[in-house]
Amino acid sequence: MRAMILAAGYGTRMFPLTVDRAKPALPFLNRPLVGYVAAYLSSFGVREVLVNLHHQGDSVRRALGDGSHFGVRTHFIEEPEILGTGGALDNARELLDADTFIAINGKIITDIDLSLALKTHRRANALATLVLRRNPRRERFSIVEIEGELLKGFGGMPTPVFEPAAANAPLMFTGIQILEPRIFDYIPRHRFSHTTTDVYLPALKNGERIVAHIAEGKWYELSTLQRYLDISLEMLKTEANLSGENDGVIRGENSIIEPEAKVEDAILWRDVIIETNTEVRGVVLGDGVRVRTGERYEDAVVVRAELVRGIEIPPKAMPGRFVGDNFVVPLRE
Repeated sequence: MRAMILAAGYGTRMFPLTVDRAKPALPFLNRPLVGYVAAYLSSFGVREVLVNLHHQGDSVRRALGDGSHFGVRTHFIEEPEILGTGGALDNARELLDADTFIAINGKIITDIDLSLALKTHRRANALATLVLRRNPRRERFSIVEIEGELLKGFGGMPTPVFEPAAANAPLMFTGIQILEPRIFDYIPRHRFSHTTTDVYLPALKNGERIVAHIAEGKWYELSTLQRYLDISLEMLKTEANLSGENDGVIRGENSIIEPEAKVEDAILWRDVIIETNTEVRGVVLGDGVRVRTGERYEDAVVVRAELVRGIEIPPKAMPGRFVGDNFVVPLRE
């Protein structure tokens, strides 16, 4: 079975971490995020993986290589212009139109049992199966409306509640979908399109069976700077509970913490130096960042200033400021 990892987005809400790499190429516990997705697919028998590329596409190529490290074989497909989820599939249809295939977002971490979703898909004789999950915290993910096991449509964002209740929590889309080649009958040719609005809704109107599989298990989407920090630290603690070791710090290759530096709940990428008599808490430090003696960073994302200086800041990016050799984005004001 083949799968397509959607990896072409700009990742503007993750700026400045995405200034020199695509979001799926971000390190997550010292492993590229897209590598987790590839290994996840491999664990369910997927051996060939297509990956669409646009923003900083070479960073994804470097992260995955030929795929062998993650148990798959990779095929990269360039998008000179962003095509959306539907357009990305259309751009790869010649490699996907022979058999059932999977499309998956390149920015998620999950242990959802994909084999159960495949059973639902085959039993229901579906054109497409969307893997859903409950959203008890009413986070800002669009509500998916179903009737029985069939998709009916997509709603707005859930209303926050003080005490979330899992039993009647709204459903949300996980970014995992199982598709039959006939889906290409509904995907517009050679233009931008989204599966949710431009593909599934016309298919529903034509009487097609689009099925909802409500899954259980862990699922995280690393879509904002705060989520990236929080989820990384949460997963670190989970791994530490298994190994019995945890100092609350993720260290990238060649990163140095000098004596008398206070470092807590921090993600250090490669070649980071934290000098003596500094304080770092609740931060992400990008490649090559140096925290000099006497400096203090808390609740922030920090990258080298040279990466950002002189470029246009994306409209959806959180505001930041230059501090010496660094560019600092506060996560909480």
